[in-house]
Amino acid sequence: MKKQWRSLSDSKNYKQGKFENLSPTPMLAENASYGQIIRDQFKRPATIQPSHTLPSVKTNLATLHSETPVVVWFGHSSYLIHCKGTNILVDPVFSGRVSPIAGMMKAYPGTDVYKPEDMPAIDLMIITHNHYDHLNRKTLTQLKAKTSAFYTPLGVGRDIEDCFGNDDTHITEMDWWETENPMPGITLTAAPARHFSGRGLRRSTSLWSSFVLQLYGYTIYIGGDSGYDTHFKTIGEKYGPMDLAILECGQYDEAWPYIHMMPGETLQAAIDLQAKLLLPVHWGKFTLANHPWNEPITRLTQLAQEKGFPVATPQIGEPVDILQRKAWQNWWTERQPENVKS
Repeated sequence: MKKQWRSLSDSKNYKQGKFENLSPTPMLAENASYGQIIRDQFKRPATIQPSHTLPSVKTNLATLHSETPVVVWFGHSSYLIHCKGTNILVDPVFSGRVSPIAGMMKAYPGTDVYKPEDMPAIDLMIITHNHYDHLNRKTLTQLKAKTSAFYTPLGVGRDIEDCFGNDDTHITEMDWWETENPMPGITLTAAPARHFSGRGLRRSTSLWSSFVLQLYGYTIYIGGDSGYDTHFKTIGEKYGPMDLAILECGQYDEAWPYIHMMPGETLQAAIDLQAKLLLPVHWGKFTLANHPWNEPITRLTQLAQEKGFPVATPQIGEPVDILQRKAWQNWWTERQPENVKS
């Protein structure tokens, strides 16, 4: 059965055929140009990619069970949230690349160790926006049979409806500040982000979003992609404190300071959200910017240590119990064994 989609024009964030941010958000800094960005592509340092195979932990997700929320990061912005037998998958990309062009933007060696067949039954899948590094149609097609429900920002359901044939009724689109109750004990609220959307030449015709997940008495912030702005403080005041904030850390550049955060801004966003723990994502698997591949996490952890703010830095596949505080290994600073089995 085909779904009847809501009108995008009913959203107050939709104006003149496009969605808008809460604050004016130019794509580039005032002194930047696309010409300079193209020139910078030819001057990238060798350190934008790791020189060795990165370590990982291969966790059996089918047998994973915890009475408190556990997060398993799969690199970049893909991760599984598990609690009390419920599995929530966010922005899964398991195709080995984040470009529509074959052979480009491939995963680093050692990071593409999880595939759709490794996923357990998924109760909820959340897609934060339609960029290729967050919405992978091949992955969605492979996971649709084991996923019960999909939640996306407005317009994104239409981006993926043909992945589901004639039955797309289990896709729910949400506008900012709308709340759904997918299952008993679970509340999902779409919240603002400062970013944009686009696949191919179409830009901002679907919404981008963060989400507040209230899961069996715990609150988790799912950040998606966002530049820094006042919305983090607003969300923190409405829904905080957060037991965990999952925020982007990486793929930044001074040429586009409004749509992605610098490491210090990521830390400040976690503080604004009243987070008890920060899990930085959007790094460690793909190169989408010109900084060294491990610069984001190095800078962030140094700043967090100075402020005494707890940060979880798992290897890909290493479970994070959001109530546990531990000394994480700085695995990005030195060569490690190829893989660790657990």
